[in-house]
Amino acid sequence: MTQAQSNKYPRPPFPVDEMEPPGQEHKMSEPPRYEAPNYRPAGKVKGRVALVTGGDSGIGRAVAYLYAREGADVAFTYLTPEKQDAEETCRAIESAGQRALALNVDVSDPNQCARAVSDTVERFGKLDILVNNAAFQNHVERFEDLDPNQWRKTFTTNIDGYFYMAQAALKHLAEGSTIINTGSITGLEGSSALIDYSATKGAIHAFTKALAQNLVRRKIRVNCVAPGPVWTPLNPAERDAESTRNFGKKTPYGRPAQPEEISPAFVFFASQDSSYITGEVLTLLGGETRAG
Repeated sequence: MTQAQSNKYPRPPFPVDEMEPPGQEHKMSEPPRYEAPNYRPAGKVKGRVALVTGGDSGIGRAVAYLYAREGADVAFTYLTPEKQDAEETCRAIESAGQRALALNVDVSDPNQCARAVSDTVERFGKLDILVNNAAFQNHVERFEDLDPNQWRKTFTTNIDGYFYMAQAALKHLAEGSTIINTGSITGLEGSSALIDYSATKGAIHAFTKALAQNLVRRKIRVNCVAPGPVWTPLNPAERDAESTRNFGKKTPYGRPAQPEEISPAFVFFASQDSSYITGEVLTLLGGETRAG
């Protein structure tokens, strides 16, 4: 993509759409872009099976769709309020000629994670790629106002869920399989109003490196994509109006990433193009060069 094409992406100020977390993409008047029309697929994951958590919208949908365009069948998880978005993800996967499986799963529950994996394998016969992407965040300006229940919910979703999914998937992952985690710039630099979220993202980065070391002899690779601000339904659902309006404005590009600009990194880590890479945390920061 040329810089001129990049400049065609939406820039702040963004419209403020009132919605409750976790947010619904179909309700956004400025919907995130996931279709990547300039991307040229080359069968990089042809014949493989992927499971993407939080694949109903945002980064997860963009990854699921790009995997389908690259020849994979894709299962993905969603929460009940996200059912309409999940239907659109299914439609997108099937439009690429691949099979889709939408799984209503709360990743904070280990039994539901195990079911998501077993249902995927039952439907598609195997599992080759696990993408841990589902997340929860909620801004709290004053540290003393951070409720222990929110702290626990953030951790059970964002890091416990990654652990549950990876452990369940490992029973089915053969040599050459991959696990890809979604991290964040907040896990490297912190964020004053996202202390719990930042802590979980830092844990995800460490989890990636440690699990990569543990699985390297089994030739299963583990990597992480750590974006800066990305335009997804979580933003208008969770941020105040002013923050939503100016989301991503402080990046050198002057705007947030669109999901379709992040998803090719997940293809790279899932394909043999990255066969010599494991334990990596790849930052995608819109021109920022100081992560951590």
